[in-house]
Amino acid sequence: MPPNDNRIDARDWSLLALLSMLWGGSFFFNGAALRELPPLTLVFLRVALGAAILLPLLRLRGIGFPRGVPGWKPFVVIGLLNNVIPFSLIVIGQIFIPSGLASVLNATTPLFTVLVMAAAREEALQARRVAGVALGLAGVIILRGWGIETWTGQGLGILLCLGGALSYGFAALAARRLLKDSPPLGTATFQLMASTLMMALVAGVVEQPWRLPMPGLATWLAVLGLAALSTALAYFVFFQILQRSGATNVMLVTLLIPVTAILLGWLVLGEPISMREIAGAIVIGSALIVIDGRALRILQRVGKVPALARRCHEAGGKPEEFPHHERSQ
Repeated sequence: MPPNDNRIDARDWSLLALLSMLWGGSFFFNGAALRELPPLTLVFLRVALGAAILLPLLRLRGIGFPRGVPGWKPFVVIGLLNNVIPFSLIVIGQIFIPSGLASVLNATTPLFTVLVMAAAREEALQARRVAGVALGLAGVIILRGWGIETWTGQGLGILLCLGGALSYGFAALAARRLLKDSPPLGTATFQLMASTLMMALVAGVVEQPWRLPMPGLATWLAVLGLAALSTALAYFVFFQILQRSGATNVMLVTLLIPVTAILLGWLVLGEPISMREIAGAIVIGSALIVIDGRALRILQRVGKVPALARRCHEAGGKPEEFPHHERSQ
């Protein structure tokens, strides 16, 4: 795990874009599957099938299982904070609010992550990063709109989705502290295995899924897409970014999710893109540039060149006559 979360390279930006597409689809899959499945049973199927898909890959890569209770403890904690709590809260929240609003609320995750990391003294509370995340959240709201209407339970749905976003922030902190040496594929598989056991207990007690009627083909396809794409593959990518660039950076994916969802709708389904959506995407892009910081540092260096030349002219000297640290700034 890197010592700070200030740097992110081109490969990680491309992985973030891929992850945003994978996780963006989860809101669609949830909405489709909830028509025939209760929420906790859906979460159980999501993590159980996701773990089953990753297990053969784990064997092919020769990654062994954790040993004993101490070995499994970090993955139980991560599974609870990264899967069981947020998946359950968000999918229950989607019963009361539309998927679009749920994705907007999910975009508060980077803000919660920044605050949790600062409170735990894992990262400094940088004004640039906080401003960038707030700007990105504003862009998401512009792009998607709140879509708020008045109906029973909406306030509860909003609070549940915000609770899920907060849980992701604590999951990022736990992953930073507990999973320093775990390979991404192993981390993704073991946390899903731990989550499967927890959700089997919760769903079994609350919903008794064995008494439910058999869902139709469309529901099973939604569950399979949720498990294979939005869970198994998504978490493999997620933990790669986490290991390379850190906790706060990987949570930036929630700002990208609404953008990729709209672009996919335009490319695949031929859906029109409105000026409001374009404006929101531009604001989000500006926010990511602010958070990344490299463009700002380049502008600062460019701005210092005329000042250095002016000082040289006023002193009647050459740039190389000034101290090296002044020329290199």
